[in-house]
Amino acid sequence: MKSIFAGLFFLSTACAAQETYPTIGTIEVEDDALSAIVSKDAKAEIIATGFRWSEGPLWVEKGGMLLFSDVPTNTVYKWTPAKGKEVYLNPSGYTGTTERGGEMGSNGLILDRQGRLVLCQHGDRRLARMDAPLNQPQAKFVTLADMQGGKRMSSPNDACYSNSGELFFTDPPYGLPGRGDNDPTKETSWNGVYKVKKNGDVVLLIDSLTRPNGIAFFPGEKKLLVANSDPRKPNWYVYDVQGDKLVNGKIFYSAAGAGRGMPGLPDGLKIDKKGNVYATGPGGVYFFNSSGKKLGMLKVPGATSNVALSADEKTMYVTNSNQVLRVQLRK
Repeated sequence: MKSIFAGLFFLSTACAAQETYPTIGTIEVEDDALSAIVSKDAKAEIIATGFRWSEGPLWVEKGGMLLFSDVPTNTVYKWTPAKGKEVYLNPSGYTGTTERGGEMGSNGLILDRQGRLVLCQHGDRRLARMDAPLNQPQAKFVTLADMQGGKRMSSPNDACYSNSGELFFTDPPYGLPGRGDNDPTKETSWNGVYKVKKNGDVVLLIDSLTRPNGIAFFPGEKKLLVANSDPRKPNWYVYDVQGDKLVNGKIFYSAAGAGRGMPGLPDGLKIDKKGNVYATGPGGVYFFNSSGKKLGMLKVPGATSNVALSADEKTMYVTNSNQVLRVQLRK
């Protein structure tokens, strides 16, 4: 009997390992260099669905799990190959008791240098750290940034840490009840890119972007890439990092015209160890080299909002409207 049960266990484990998911999307190649990142035959697997607007994917290597936000439902979900999707944290972005409109939940999710979860909280208008272990999540938070110069943030959207522990983030108005610059609760006349210094001080780096969104460092951290989610200026911008300033800003790539008729705008992004950029934009996920040359894209239906890379950078996860995708990369 032992051998029979062992055989059944092996069979069930093998079946679980071979689970397949429906696939969508096509790879469009514009430069042969794309073959070093992803195969032209790659497809996106739909690994989870049923959300209102998925955002902020974060691969947590230690737990073997993907965390991501469902912004309108004020919830962070967890996905694992073994169990699929599960509610991880609720509330995730708005902890108040007064009913309010707008996008209330968390958006971007990252880990700090100590491996703790940091959330861009639309509803509470702050960057906050979850005050609980990753494997025992609780809706307890420590505020990292909610004001600068006496004015409240609008709705922190995406963030990244420098190796020295400074926290850089974007603050568009999407999470406000009115979702725009004319919202009466908006306290700044700009939409900024900020950083939280190691002593806790919050510094305004630039106020010139109309809808700052995705943000990431290039290797070496001398340059910072920021997406602008404005249909009038659908651009990615690159800046030199000089202390408490971002200088020499220029367009890294513009989706103006090219993205007409396709869903989505420049949104969340990641940069790998070689300087390749994985950026959500009109029509799907764009692949750029470090100089801003478009190598190709993953074209999928529906708007894409953000991407995450696995620790070995061999897998890309994409939040795509009401679902989450997985793409095997070539590394």
